[in-house]
Amino acid sequence: MAYAKTDPSDFSKGRLTPLILHQAIPVMLAQIAQMLYNIVDRIYIGHMPGTGEAALSGVGLVFPIITIIAAFTNLYGTGGAPLFAIARGHKDRARAERILGNTTTLLVGTAFILMAVCYIFEEPVLRLFGADAHTLPYASTYIRIYLIGTVFSMFATGMTPFINAEGFPKTGMATTVIGVIINFVLDPIFIFVFHMGIAGAAVATVISQFVGAAWAFHFLTSRKALLKIELPAMHLKKKIVEQIFALGLSGFIMNCTNALVQIVYNATLSALGGSLFVGIMTVINSVRQIAELPALGLTSGTSPVLGYNYGAKCFDRVKKSIRIMFALTFAFSLAIWIFISVCPHLLMAIFTSSARMIAVGQHALRLYFFGFVFMSFQYTGQTTFQSLGKSHQAIFFSLLRKVFIVVPLTVLLPKVFGVYGVFAAEPISNVIGGMASFLTMYFTVYRRFPKTQKSA
Repeated sequence: MAYAKTDPSDFSKGRLTPLILHQAIPVMLAQIAQMLYNIVDRIYIGHMPGTGEAALSGVGLVFPIITIIAAFTNLYGTGGAPLFAIARGHKDRARAERILGNTTTLLVGTAFILMAVCYIFEEPVLRLFGADAHTLPYASTYIRIYLIGTVFSMFATGMTPFINAEGFPKTGMATTVIGVIINFVLDPIFIFVFHMGIAGAAVATVISQFVGAAWAFHFLTSRKALLKIELPAMHLKKKIVEQIFALGLSGFIMNCTNALVQIVYNATLSALGGSLFVGIMTVINSVRQIAELPALGLTSGTSPVLGYNYGAKCFDRVKKSIRIMFALTFAFSLAIWIFISVCPHLLMAIFTSSARMIAVGQHALRLYFFGFVFMSFQYTGQTTFQSLGKSHQAIFFSLLRKVFIVVPLTVLLPKVFGVYGVFAAEPISNVIGGMASFLTMYFTVYRRFPKTQKSA
């Protein structure tokens, strides 16, 4: 533990479990905060008197748009950060600075493009996603305001992995925590005190995102940062951009496929069960975001350790890091699955005061999360591929679970099991996709590391 206190930026020394936890816990807290940006909105919106159920369904319909924005953020953030960590492992400071600068340019430029495109095609897109006359006004009101904060959201979220990879996970955590505290305070004021309803939730989110982005920018241009955002490094270099795209494509596809699945979910549920089931799926997506946090925090915390040691050729430490990551994610996923199976009614009640939605949603929630522990296999395989720069494998397994398993099952299973067939598609994909990803990683990567290594 003395290592973490003396030089937290060198991941090739020290005990791995404390090192990973030192990285992962602040990352996990930061991700909790990031999740709360939208979760807090849904909690307050779901409890709005009279209109809560319809408004919650409306917010659920804009979720694919928010996910697509997150997809581009991950394309650059998760694409650039592992390259950044590997460059640091090689002690190549100039390359690391160029990767940081190019990622900054990509994040900011793409944010403005996405904002413009979404404004132009907002209504037809929402209708394509399943909005009807009842839910469209709520969805449209929320997304028009939310889009104003696109550049703030993308910059703060996309830069956090770089702050973590420099060895400052607490600062990365603060980037999001500061914003979410502001959002948590402002939400009830704008929604209930100023009587702005769903618009107030969006305004509070934009303000909080701005503060988070300002914090991240201040740190990455300050003396405290080991590597700073410098204007010359922001000029795009073709080779670096290609490498960022190649490695980040896995996370991008994962998010895009999540959006695709959500669109298919909403369209199918709207046709079979109406806005009630769209609202239930909105709650389930919120619960899933919470349920994934421990594993995502652990994998995000492990990723720079994997990349650094891989770049430093400390292969024994890479293998041990993979084992630790799997053991921890398995334990957390199992505990979460048990809790959700026992207490689905409590989780539903957090997001809605509708007795009808709580009663119907319990069975759907329990079914959707059946076998959630198998996601630990997916997390471990996917993170290992991505952290070590093996983009093709990471992309394939992103597509396999969502596009080639979930989407077809979402369309086919309701023909046999009715509306609940939609919720059964997820656990089947967890088992098949998770095991395929993990076993491929084990036999093609883990077992093939050289037995000799560079001494740490």
